[in-house]
Amino acid sequence: MPGTDINRPSTGGSKSAAISNLTVRLLSQYTGRGPTKARTFFNDDMITVVLQDTLTKAESTLVEKDRHQLVLLTRKTFQDVMGDDLIAGVEEITGRTVSAFLSANHIDPDIAVETFLLEPIAQEAADAEPEAGLERRAAG
Repeated sequence: MPGTDINRPSTGGSKSAAISNLTVRLLSQYTGRGPTKARTFFNDDMITVVLQDTLTKAESTLVEKDRHQLVLLTRKTFQDVMGDDLIAGVEEITGRTVSAFLSANHIDPDIAVETFLLEPIAQEAADAEPEAGLERRAAG
C-alpha cells in the first residue's frame, strides 16, 4: 500500500518512519508485543498509522474462544491510556499540535488504525503571533 496520496505528495518523509517506530514501540511497552507491520501516511493536517499483526498471544487465544468484544475493549482501553504518550510523541516529531486523536481496531484481519488530526499550520502561526502583530502595528 503506498504511503502517499497520488494527488498530493507526502509532507512526512522520515517523520513518517519516526511516527511508525514510536507507535510500535509504545504498543510493545504497553501490551508486551508490538505489531509486525506499521505504515504511516502523513498528508497535510492528518497522520494515519496503519498497524498489522497487533494481537498478543493472550488476545489471539481470546479471539479463538469467540471473545472478540473483550479483545476490542481491552485494545480500546490500552489506546486510551497510551493516547497522551502517542500525542506527545507525534507533536515532538512533527513540531505541530495534535487537535484530535482517533483509534480503531479490527480483529479479522488483525489491523489497528491510529489517526492524528493536526492544527492547520496557518492557525498555529496565527495563535503563536498575536502579540507580535500588535507590536508591529504600534511601531508603524
